[in-house]
Amino acid sequence: MKEKEPPQKRDRENLEKLTHQELVEMVLTCQELISKQNEVIERLKSYLGKDSTTSSKPPSSDLPKRPEKAKEERTTQGRRPGGQKGHPGKTRKGFDRVDRSEFFPAIKCNSCGSENLEKVGVTEHSQVVAQLVERPIEVVEYRQQCTHCKDCGQKVVAPLPPDVVPGQDLGVSLQAMLGWMSHYGHLSYGKQQEWLREIGRIEVGVGTLQSTTRRLSEAVKGSIERLQEWVKKQPQVHVDESPWLVKGLKEWMWIISGEGFALFHAGDTRSRSELESLLGQSFTGFLNDRFG
Repeated sequence: MKEKEPPQKRDRENLEKLTHQELVEMVLTCQELISKQNEVIERLKSYLGKDSTTSSKPPSSDLPKRPEKAKEERTTQGRRPGGQKGHPGKTRKGFDRVDRSEFFPAIKCNSCGSENLEKVGVTEHSQVVAQLVERPIEVVEYRQQCTHCKDCGQKVVAPLPPDVVPGQDLGVSLQAMLGWMSHYGHLSYGKQQEWLREIGRIEVGVGTLQSTTRRLSEAVKGSIERLQEWVKKQPQVHVDESPWLVKGLKEWMWIISGEGFALFHAGDTRSRSELESLLGQSFTGFLNDRFG
């Protein structure tokens, strides 16, 4: 059945020309349309405010909400973003180190331009500034001396510094930086290549970046395994899972967290069996699956 369309909009002069019966039909049509619109509005209102705590929706579908208390405080007190007036800054305390120092002598007066300056009672004003240097990435050639032992005849090669791994093109500190960018900063290999071109002026292939990721994963594997066993004995943990696309396939990113720690796990499902594989079948602590 075709729904009734709203009556054509008319001005006062045209309305006055309509018959009594035409006016009645127009009012009835408007009443019917208003009634249907009210039903739609009420149905839409029922969806407002629903989240995982008030419906069957999963926690991963909840939108972040700002606490009303914080909103009221900002409105009543008129607080602006950033440090407030009178708040002691952290950057102004310094950076705990000075890598290089430059001295600038006073040559001429800033007011009149005279170079006849006092030589006695001269003081200094100091300002510490963090600068981005021209080449934060150095390409270093390590030349190892090779010789032979006179006593046993074995070949002797001078050892490399601790932050250099034989056969690897990237130093340990640079590999750690790329690992941070990849996993914590969520930068793709393409973005990492751009960063290396812009900041370091070097070209690094995707294969090298993938090998770096694998090496870092192996390096932290033991620590993660110990953390996996440690969380099973904690008195209280928070657990949550969110959809996670891996090569176009839907998987689940699990997180087990608490004060001072967070353990991530990529799982195939969000089922109970996945949780039992993380905390065991006999977890005796308090399990929290809601954000406070």
